[in-house]
Amino acid sequence: MIKKYIELLLVSFRLGLTSFGGPIAHLAYFQEEYVNRRKWLDDKSYADLIALCQFLPGPASSQVGISIGMVRGGIIGGIIAWFGFTMPSIIALVLFALFVHEVGVEDAVWISALKVVAVAVVAHAIMNMGKKLTPDLTRKSIAVVAAMILLFYQTALAQISLIVLAGLVGVWLFRKWELPEGADVGLQYTKRTGIISLSLFVLFLIGTPFIAASFSSIYVTIFDTFYRVGSIVFGGGHVVLPLLEAEVVPNLISEELFLAGYGATQAVPGPMFTFSSYLGTIMAGVPGAVVASIAMFLPSFFLIIGVLPFWNTLRKNRNVRAALLGVNAAVVGILIAALYDPIWTSAIHTNKDIAIAIGSFTLLYHWKKPAWLVVIITVLVYIGLSLLGL
Repeated sequence: MIKKYIELLLVSFRLGLTSFGGPIAHLAYFQEEYVNRRKWLDDKSYADLIALCQFLPGPASSQVGISIGMVRGGIIGGIIAWFGFTMPSIIALVLFALFVHEVGVEDAVWISALKVVAVAVVAHAIMNMGKKLTPDLTRKSIAVVAAMILLFYQTALAQISLIVLAGLVGVWLFRKWELPEGADVGLQYTKRTGIISLSLFVLFLIGTPFIAASFSSIYVTIFDTFYRVGSIVFGGGHVVLPLLEAEVVPNLISEELFLAGYGATQAVPGPMFTFSSYLGTIMAGVPGAVVASIAMFLPSFFLIIGVLPFWNTLRKNRNVRAALLGVNAAVVGILIAALYDPIWTSAIHTNKDIAIAIGSFTLLYHWKKPAWLVVIITVLVYIGLSLLGL
């Protein structure tokens, strides 16, 4: 078992160092490493885990990684998978926060370059996921309609509504299909543990605001703020930013420091929810980063531990499997909409940006170069052109 934990830590840590491009790209990296290369679960089970995590609040890609860790090594395996994948981003953002007052890099050229390369990485990931999750015209149509709707109504409620509606459409359209069940997701803990975990999720959500109101402590305030946001945010990634801004600006952090951290978070690999580590550092130093990071991700652990024991039974139900086909297709559409706004809109401002994004995409899609190499090439080219005044 120790050997299995070490392998899980090393693999997840390497992914944490190289997974640029946000949650969409993370899911593609996970699929390549955990499904295609290591065969820890099959394609159908992986797609179903993605659908499950899309239904839950919190960072979907991190939750998928935690789930795979639990399948591989129980609850401890889930913690190890999260630690390995998340720690590089946390360390980078804590260091950035410690020096941000002096260096003022929120407008740095390299951050702009990493935003541009993220466009290429995300577009590449969408194409790979689309081939598997929308292989026929019916599911392609669901994805397109979902993208169109979300481009008009870009809210967390719209995303949740789309997922629910797509599930209902899936039951209507695919219920009579012969649907593969996929292999069972093996777990090393019981449904009783799952029920306890869900109970703790609710207890913390209800109890922490009362504790924060009773104790005048910055650490209690940080825990309460980030636990609540981590418990209620649907859509993950960029959706967490406006919620956090409403909670911490201007009472706990200035808008300038908030936006600087936003730019840095997009520039580092790993989950965007580690933005909490940056904010915690600004508020209360390294201890604040530890509290904020734990509070932000703790709801995901409670929910994943609570729901997974019941997942094998649910996913074998014909209606649930049909609903998942619709949900998976809608997820592709949601990601397409997210590729445009906020990823494209925040990264592409000039013809130079478009040209470099096209070049980066070509390296990924046609030349089959690894994402980490494309990131390095893109940053160097972008900086070089900027130095030349282009």
